[in-house]
Amino acid sequence: MEPIKNIALIGLGAVGAVVASQLNTLKDVNFCCVADSERKKRYEHNGIFINNKRQSFNLVTPDELKPADLVIIATKNLHIDEALEQIKNAVTDKTMILSLLNGIQSEREIEKTYGAEKTLYGFIISITSINLNGNISCTSNGTIVFGEKDNTRSSRICAVEQLFSRAGISCQIPENIQLEMWKKFLINVVFNSLGAITRSPYGGFKFEAMKNSVMKIGQETIKVANAEGIPLTEDLLQKDIDLTLSYIPTGKCSMLQDVEAGRLTENDFFTGTIIKLGEKHGIPTPYCRFLYDLIKGTEQIRSEFYK
Repeated sequence: MEPIKNIALIGLGAVGAVVASQLNTLKDVNFCCVADSERKKRYEHNGIFINNKRQSFNLVTPDELKPADLVIIATKNLHIDEALEQIKNAVTDKTMILSLLNGIQSEREIEKTYGAEKTLYGFIISITSINLNGNISCTSNGTIVFGEKDNTRSSRICAVEQLFSRAGISCQIPENIQLEMWKKFLINVVFNSLGAITRSPYGGFKFEAMKNSVMKIGQETIKVANAEGIPLTEDLLQKDIDLTLSYIPTGKCSMLQDVEAGRLTENDFFTGTIIKLGEKHGIPTPYCRFLYDLIKGTEQIRSEFYK
């Protein structure tokens, strides 16, 4: 496969802006960031800063977007439908689409809209960045984990790997991309959701009551994963507990940051997905349902009474 020359990225938040800043260093590629006209004006006026340094991105509206070899989606799950519509001018028969979104749903939506043959599977790990009104504080750029759905090391996977390497982007191509996605999904379902509803930083998961809740939510998630053909285990869940407790104790998961900022969360895409898949396989998920309802209720109450 020929080297990747034309790249578009949509979603200039805490994740997307960091990835964009690395791709922006490549002088031999055409790289642009997609934003609707309102966002584009706001970005151009206010600027996007990473660690207090203003970034100079080539911003284009969806109407201005040209065909791309690679499209990277780095929005929130809440905006996946909008993102898929806005990138349509970039998508040709040869375009690859890589989502960095949390969860397991975005790839399914990409396949539904543009076809499985254009879809790469992926996510990002170990990125430490917080968006504070356009000034992104980042202490770790993270690692992009990606691959083909069938885990073949195709020529296009090699081309993306070479691109990331040249841009200084850490990346991994695992033996089983879907297993790795579910491993992170397990963390999102359990720790993001519980952290958000209890307002707990990472250090709070040391308490026995929190560990008990982690196990209940995690066990339901593992049963659903196994029904989907994904070999998650309770050993992996215990490793997740140990990993979470190794983080800075005062650090906060992204869903807790959303709750504190008054933003809608990705609740529907975390416990909500487990509930739907549980119904599909006839697996009861009462703990996920209770947690889902608590977060949904919190959002609805805030919207109605704390505007």
